[in-house]
Amino acid sequence: MDLYFLQFLTGLSNAASLFLVASGLSLIFGVTRIVNFAHGAFYMLGAYIAYSLTTRWESAFGFWAALLVSAAIVAVCGALLEILLLRRIYRAPELLQLLATFGVTLVVEDGVRLIWGPEDLVGPRAPGLSGAVQILGRPFPAYDLVLIALGPAVLGLLWLLLHRSRWGILVRAATQDRDMVSALGVNQKWLFTGVFALGVFLAAFGGGLQIPRDAVTHFMDLSVITEVFVVVVIGGLGSIGGVFLAAIVVSELNAFGILVFPGISLVLMFVVMAVVLVLRPWGFFGKPLPVSRAGYAARTTWQPLGPRSRAAAGVLILGAVLLPLVLGNYGLGVASEVLIAVIFATSLQFMMSVGGLDSFGHAASLGLGAYGAALSVQWLGAPMELALIIGPVVAAAISLVSGWFCVRLSNIYFAMLTLAFAQIFWSIAYQWVDVTGGDNGIVGVWPSDWASGARAFYWLALAAAVLSVGCIRYLTFAPFGHALRALRDSPQRAAATGIPRRTVQHTAFVVSAFFAGLAGSLLAFQKGSIFPDVLGIPMSIDGLVMVLLGGFGTVSGGIVGAIVYKTASIWLMSNTDLSRMILGGLIILLVVAFPEGIVGTLGRIWGARKRQPAILSQPVAKMGDAP
Repeated sequence: MDLYFLQFLTGLSNAASLFLVASGLSLIFGVTRIVNFAHGAFYMLGAYIAYSLTTRWESAFGFWAALLVSAAIVAVCGALLEILLLRRIYRAPELLQLLATFGVTLVVEDGVRLIWGPEDLVGPRAPGLSGAVQILGRPFPAYDLVLIALGPAVLGLLWLLLHRSRWGILVRAATQDRDMVSALGVNQKWLFTGVFALGVFLAAFGGGLQIPRDAVTHFMDLSVITEVFVVVVIGGLGSIGGVFLAAIVVSELNAFGILVFPGISLVLMFVVMAVVLVLRPWGFFGKPLPVSRAGYAARTTWQPLGPRSRAAAGVLILGAVLLPLVLGNYGLGVASEVLIAVIFATSLQFMMSVGGLDSFGHAASLGLGAYGAALSVQWLGAPMELALIIGPVVAAAISLVSGWFCVRLSNIYFAMLTLAFAQIFWSIAYQWVDVTGGDNGIVGVWPSDWASGARAFYWLALAAAVLSVGCIRYLTFAPFGHALRALRDSPQRAAATGIPRRTVQHTAFVVSAFFAGLAGSLLAFQKGSIFPDVLGIPMSIDGLVMVLLGGFGTVSGGIVGAIVYKTASIWLMSNTDLSRMILGGLIILLVVAFPEGIVGTLGRIWGARKRQPAILSQPVAKMGDAP
């Protein structure tokens, strides 16, 4: 019993730091509606700066002062980011904001590596709290007891700030209705800046608190951001009390999961998140969000390719077929990887741009297809040809179940549930070692003899990409695609005409998963192995970046986005140590300067050039003519 009690206390101490970070993200989202993916980066930056200060200020006062000063420094950086970047994209679709903050994360990751080096750093113990106290005859870290007290204290201070100050009242009002607050003459810009700085301060302070407990690493941002999203979603977006309760629930699940269910400990919190989203989409104490702002999809009119465009596409495909005549084996390997990325991005674009279903966990379908193909080779001895069928079918079959739950939600809740399912599948792949190989993955997944050469596999990937893009475009302009787009643009009107929303969107979810699974199957054979990373959040983010880079709201922008992003990523990783910083900077620049993406921007310019001669050719009205 004493062991369980100490484990309970450990869970409470973990909850304190998790609450600090999650409360900041919840405040930011509640007021600004920005899904701040860079929140984990601020947490990491706070830990690094606190490390530098605490190693210089070694007294007890200096330690705590260092944590506060480091958090304040990061908060100032956050405020500058809000002023210089986020103010420009408050009216943009949420996914563009997510993309911009992801770019910031990439910049911070390489910036931290540049300043502090690649090695993990071990910070000092908190002066006066480095020992342990005896509880029920067992030692327990004294520092963790301070953390347990700190959590409720911060919650109380936040409650006083939000309920007993005019600024806090305005923040709560903005959480409920931003337009109303603006109509009252409140300067929203500085209100948003203040909230963002406070949220970043809490994240950085939470990062600094981890120094005596864990090493400071470059992976802190991604490791914490997942848990933080889970806590915020379970507690309710914008609800500080809900976040506090959810932080305790998640931390206790992690603490007792390792002790009681070590084989499925990573799955537990995502299962809870999925259950909460299904039963109560807005979390413990949250409230339903207003309908998402219209994206670029509603502004454009799509048309099937005309004769000239089809001829141009044929020329491009012919050029791709002849590419092995000029590329070597390495170049063809890169080209095959790009073509697989094209299939993955196109499948996601079908769900997002055509269906209006923004998925944060599309890597789940990619990974399920990859594991389906790899396991069929390993366990059934299936040849590559059969495995390339089994993989997509497995992805579609499992998505048939997960999609049934997902399409019952919308907006950010749909996105979060897809993320939860992706993390559940990742956890299973990571912990079910006997079947999936765990972290060691599955190796020896090689193609058949006829496709083992670089040229043959490239042509196989090209054929799969052309067929996939063709099928998805056909579905887009078929009656099914029209029904899907009608639900995206006007759900009420579409429902009034008798279009079954859940059935149509569920079908689109499964179709998208099938093609993503095909991409995953090809990826398994192209790499010769498969690891749990293929199901992870970075892979899902890669898909989002490709779609948004090519043009969210276009039919096939994902093709261009995949080619540009994948080629640039591989080239940058081969030629510079700061590939993430450069890529992040380019993403930020693209979001700010070309929010419509490459294809969307080119389409707008081309449309303007076509309209200009038509306007000039119109007869000029003479004086006296009727208007």
